[in-house]
Amino acid sequence: MTDSDLLEIILTGIGVSPGICIGKAYLVDVEGVDIVEKYHISHIHVHSEIKRFKLAVKKAKNELRTIIENTPDAIREHVDILEAHVILLNDKLLYGKIIETIEADFINAEWALKKVVFSLKAMFLNMSDPYLKERAIDIGHVSDRILNNLVGSEKINIATIDKRVVLVATDLSPAQTSQIQLERVKGFITDQGGGTSHTSIIARTLGIPAVSGLDHATKTICSGDLIIVDGISGNVIVHPSEQTLVEYEERRIRYEIRMAALDRQSHLDAVTLDGQRFMVMGNIELPEEIVAVLDRGGDGIGLYRTEFQYLGRPDYPCETELFEKYKDVVEVMAPRPVTIRTLDINGDKALDRPVESVEDNPALGLRAIRYCLKHPDIFKTQLRAILRAAAYGNVRILFPMISGYEEIQEAKAMLDTASDELKKEGIAHNRNIEIGIMIEVPSAVILSDILADTVDFFSIGTNDLIQFSLAIDRGNRQVAYLYNPLHPAILRLLRQTVDAARAKGKKVFMCGEMAGDTLHIPILLGLGIQEFSMNPNAIPLAKQTIRSLNVEETRSFLCDIMKEKTAQAVMERVQMRFGQNGRNGG
Repeated sequence: MTDSDLLEIILTGIGVSPGICIGKAYLVDVEGVDIVEKYHISHIHVHSEIKRFKLAVKKAKNELRTIIENTPDAIREHVDILEAHVILLNDKLLYGKIIETIEADFINAEWALKKVVFSLKAMFLNMSDPYLKERAIDIGHVSDRILNNLVGSEKINIATIDKRVVLVATDLSPAQTSQIQLERVKGFITDQGGGTSHTSIIARTLGIPAVSGLDHATKTICSGDLIIVDGISGNVIVHPSEQTLVEYEERRIRYEIRMAALDRQSHLDAVTLDGQRFMVMGNIELPEEIVAVLDRGGDGIGLYRTEFQYLGRPDYPCETELFEKYKDVVEVMAPRPVTIRTLDINGDKALDRPVESVEDNPALGLRAIRYCLKHPDIFKTQLRAILRAAAYGNVRILFPMISGYEEIQEAKAMLDTASDELKKEGIAHNRNIEIGIMIEVPSAVILSDILADTVDFFSIGTNDLIQFSLAIDRGNRQVAYLYNPLHPAILRLLRQTVDAARAKGKKVFMCGEMAGDTLHIPILLGLGIQEFSMNPNAIPLAKQTIRSLNVEETRSFLCDIMKEKTAQAVMERVQMRFGQNGRNGG
C-alpha cells in the first residue's frame, strides 16, 4: 500500500521552530527503559549499589562531555544547555538524594532514581512559568541517561543517521538535538515538549521546522511514512494527499523566499509609513542567544530572563558568576539596551526545597519579587551584579510581578543599598539606570497611575496578565481555548496601562508573546506601545509589519475595535483591515 492509498491524518501540536518540511518519517526510540523493577538489597550490598550508581553517573558525564566537544559550530552558542545537564548530574537533590534513598530504603539504584526524579519533576511541573515548568524535561533527560547506563540499554546516535528524514520521537534531549546533521535531518516532531524547552531553542538556532506536544505521534506514525511538518501552525500531516503535497510544497517555497527577503531587510529600522520609529527587541534566556538577536536585526534585549543560572545546581550563583554573564551580554549589545529582569522564580532555590513544601498554587504564591524581597541576601547579590554590569553598557532593570506600591519601594531601596555598598567598596558600577516593572498582575493595571510615579517604564507581560485576568491556566487543555490576547477585557487593561503611563510621561513596552504576533501589532501601535520584545526569530517579520503600517490609521482603527464585545469580532476586524500581515509565513 502506498501513501496515496492511505487516509490523510492531521495531528496538531505546538510549532516550536518555524518552517515547512516534507519527508519520510524516521522513528527514534529515545524513551529508553520503559519498565523499572524495584527490589530490595541487603545492608552489606548498599555500598556496591551506590558504587554502581556513581559509575552510571560518571559514564553519563563522559558521554555529555564527548557530545559537547563534538557540538557543531552552528549551535556552539548553546553548549551551556548541555553544560547545565552535566551540572544536574552533580546536583545534591538528584545525585545526593538518590544515594540517600538507596541507603535509607535499601532499594536498587534504578528505583531510587525513579523515586527521586518523580518528586523533582513534580516540583517543576507545579510552577506557573512555562519556561521553568519545562525544566522538568531537563531532569527527565538527565535521569534517562543515567538509567540507560544502569541497565546497559543501547542508545540511539542521531549523528549516524545516513538518509534525508524527519525525526519522530517521544522526546529529544538537547544532547540528541545537538547531534542533528542538517544535511540529513529535515525537521523533527515529538510527543512531548513545548516552545520554551531547550530542545526547541536549539531547533530554532538550527533553523529546522519542529513541532512538539503532539501526544501520540509515535503511535500514529511509522518509519517510512510520508509526513509534512508545519512548524508555523503546529500541524503535522501524515499520508498527505497529492493535493495537500502540492499545496504545502508551494507554501514551503513561498515561506523560504519570504524568510530570505526578511533576513536581507532585517537590518532596516522599524519605521512606519508616517515616519515613526519603533524599537524591536529580543527576549533571551541564555547569553548565547544574543547572536540570534543581532543576526535578526534586534535593536537590543527587551527581556533577559535570569532564572537559568539558578537552576540545576546545589547552591546559588555568586555575585561574580552573575556579573560575568551579565557583562558579556551588555558589552556585546552596547550601546543597545539590555533589560535585565530580576529573578522570577517560585520556590526556595527551585530545586532546593522538600517536596512536602511545594505550594498548592505557586502561580499565586511566593514567586518573583515576593520571593526576592523575602530573601534579601539572594536579591542583593543579583542587584549588585546587575549594577556592576551596567558600568559596561546600556542596562535597564526590570522587577517582575509587582502587585502594589510597597513592593516597588522595597525593591528600589534594596537597589540603593546595593549601590551604596559597591560605592564604599570602590567597585565600578552604574546606579543611574532606568527602572521598570512588569505589568502582569491585574492590581498593577488598576494602580498603574500610582505606579507610574515610581518607575521609568512599564513592560507588559501579556502571558501572565491574560491568565490572571481571565482566570485561565494555559496548561489546562480544558480551558486553554479561552486564552485570547484579543479578549475585549485584555484590550481595556492594555489601554488603561498605556493611558496611565502616558499621563505621567512614562514609556510602555511589551515583552509577552502578544508582541511577536503580527496580527496584534496594528492594535498595539494604536494603543501606544513604544517598544516590542519577542523571540528573536519573530523580529524580522515584526519589523516588516511595522514598516507597512501608519500609526494614525491604527489609532483610528483602535477606536472601532474597542467597541467590539468578543475576541472573535476583534480578530475578524483586524484580519479584514490588515490581513494576516504574514502571520503564517506563507
